[in-house]
Amino acid sequence: MTEKHLITAASCKRSARLFNLLAIATTLLAASMFGLGNLIADKKLAFLPMAMSLPPIMIWLAASIFVYASIAHHPDLTVRHYNKWAGYRYYAVVGTLTVFSNDLAHLPTGWLGVWALFILALVPWSAYDIWKAGKENWRDIEVEKETHR
Repeated sequence: MTEKHLITAASCKRSARLFNLLAIATTLLAASMFGLGNLIADKKLAFLPMAMSLPPIMIWLAASIFVYASIAHHPDLTVRHYNKWAGYRYYAVVGTLTVFSNDLAHLPTGWLGVWALFILALVPWSAYDIWKAGKENWRDIEVEKETHR
């Protein structure tokens, strides 16, 4: 027996924006924690800015896998498209900076430059996708759900 289930246009729009919104939020939170750590750290606590800024990134990196997977099989192909590209972008930036950040930190800009690069590579493009998803013509979707009795 099948049962009809309605997925609203608002739900589709929210799902299309979710990964990007959380990626921006955690990136800005981590960068803020890095800045706060820089303000309160002295020579003996030089590790403090990184120790404060990495947990939000690591937690979102783990949680993002579940967010990505939960949206990856959405019935609306446009939602899948936004989710796919948000994931590609986030994982590419985080992976690249994981490999090269220690070398980039030795440049005159130091770790501040690494964080600036992280923000500049991720936030504007993600914000543009959030805006673009808001301009899509979202429609309600009716899907059939099989019930087991």
